[in-house]
Amino acid sequence: MNAPSAIVHWNGIDDAQRERLLMRPAQEISAEVQAGVGSILEQVRERGDAALRELTLRFDGVEQNRFAVTSEEFAAAEAAVPLELRVAMIAAAQRIEAFHEDGMQRPYAVETAPGVVCERIVRGIGRVGLYVPAGSAPLPSTALMLGVPARLAGCAEVVLCTPPRKDGSADPAVLAAAKLCGIDRVYKLGGAQAIAAMAFGTESVPRCDKLFGPGNAYVTEAKRQASTRADGAAIDMPAGPSEVLVIADAGANPAFVAADLLSQAEHGPDSQVLLISDDAALLAATEREISLQLAQLSRREIAERALASSRLVQVDALADAFEISNRYAPEHLILALREPRAWLDRVQAAGSVFLGDWTPEALGDYCSGTNHVLPTGGAARALGGLSVASFQTAISVQSAQPRGIVAIGPCAMVMAEAEGLGAHRNAVALRLAEARP
Repeated sequence: MNAPSAIVHWNGIDDAQRERLLMRPAQEISAEVQAGVGSILEQVRERGDAALRELTLRFDGVEQNRFAVTSEEFAAAEAAVPLELRVAMIAAAQRIEAFHEDGMQRPYAVETAPGVVCERIVRGIGRVGLYVPAGSAPLPSTALMLGVPARLAGCAEVVLCTPPRKDGSADPAVLAAAKLCGIDRVYKLGGAQAIAAMAFGTESVPRCDKLFGPGNAYVTEAKRQASTRADGAAIDMPAGPSEVLVIADAGANPAFVAADLLSQAEHGPDSQVLLISDDAALLAATEREISLQLAQLSRREIAERALASSRLVQVDALADAFEISNRYAPEHLILALREPRAWLDRVQAAGSVFLGDWTPEALGDYCSGTNHVLPTGGAARALGGLSVASFQTAISVQSAQPRGIVAIGPCAMVMAEAEGLGAHRNAVALRLAEARP
């Protein structure tokens, strides 16, 4: 790595050192981020569009009078997107749809007792807000990752926010991707102010029921704060600065491993990449490869800053690597191993797993079909990646016939009496008396 940390021997350090080793960059600036985001949310909630104009000028250097993308802007964007990119986005969207559609939750009904039917029905969330980053690089792929499952879920309204470019326009590829997903309500807004606008609503931006999408530490914190407020909105998950953990054995290709680490490091200066191996030679060779490949990157400076908080870790055995990975709970986990599937059962916490030498994380970012909106910051210990179900609510339904009340009513009465809830018992008892012959 450029100015790398020395290779750390995990089995030779204590728990406190291990905790520091696995600390994410975003955790170190959380207090500063929290205060700044809180101020932005309050400004937008209280002053609406006026605050959005001021914040857009301050953070994006753009004077915006109108936030909504017009039909003319959509048309110009579609014309500006190269045919090769458009074809690639269409192919990616098809694979994303195929994967997500096959895993959709389905309604079902079960007769739990004679005359008692319990059902689960599925409904798309009324209005959802999607955030597509475009700060250091536009991400049309994120528009597909959000837009395709939102459409499959049947959401009534879909709103999308993406940061404006220096000329005040939205990135053409992002707009073209939105159109592919049937999204035509797009707003040129970025950062925490975009999250605030969708959470609270303004004169221009409608208030949304749930917010989706990845972003930097400020976007992630804005989503978190918005979700804790009574007048805010629900969120998908903490999806912040990108991260990858690679577990590699002696047979791994150092050039491949280095490329995978750099592909995440170039996302942003607050990204983090980790490599764990039981082979010292592989770690050293990968370190050299990183230096060689880094010199060729157009986003070298960004990657260098991310590498400053990244780690090379040597373990005594690969089993130790999986213990570390489960403790860290990475957004992306690459198993650069000779028999990767044989180790899969050891993975307990990860957003998305990539098996073997020929499965770079970049495939998942773009076009394999899985979703790249994944839990970060250790949230993968309890949360999974984005799916169609994220855009839906599941509603339980029950119906009982008179014979159903006879069958299960006494059970309910006994339990209500045990809890001291007489009205509950009576609601069943009255019906039971009428239902019995």
